[in-house]
Amino acid sequence: MIADLWLLGTVVLAGALGAIVGAERELSGKPAGLRTHLFVSAGAALLILLSDSAVQKFVEQNQQHVSADPIRVIQAIVVGISFLGAGTIIHERGQRVEGLTTAASIFITAGIGIAVATDHVVLATGTALGAVLVLWLMGRLERRIAE
Repeated sequence: MIADLWLLGTVVLAGALGAIVGAERELSGKPAGLRTHLFVSAGAALLILLSDSAVQKFVEQNQQHVSADPIRVIQAIVVGISFLGAGTIIHERGQRVEGLTTAASIFITAGIGIAVATDHVVLATGTALGAVLVLWLMGRLERRIAE
């Protein structure tokens, strides 16, 4: 039970960091905002943690050594997130493509969740704050150029 509470805290932290990125997207009026980014980051962390737990449980029950490949779980997350990100991209009759930045922010949010789940909390926090800073600064720069 204590271990589950620790894991839950990990998922909550990942979700909170994803929400930071999502808040910027939400404030910018983008299609995928706070909740989407929170769920992507928390979900990625949860899947990583569950894959590790599943391997440990299998070993305990079967008394066999199992070689886990966490890279496969990460690959599956990337494929799923790529599909989700593609859904945020809107093509307007050959003239404009919108949503690429939001798709990229969803992608980095999944990475943030994976980083938290693999005990890289400082990296995840720095990445989340860096992503928000880049989104904010580049958004301001783009508006100035457009004026």
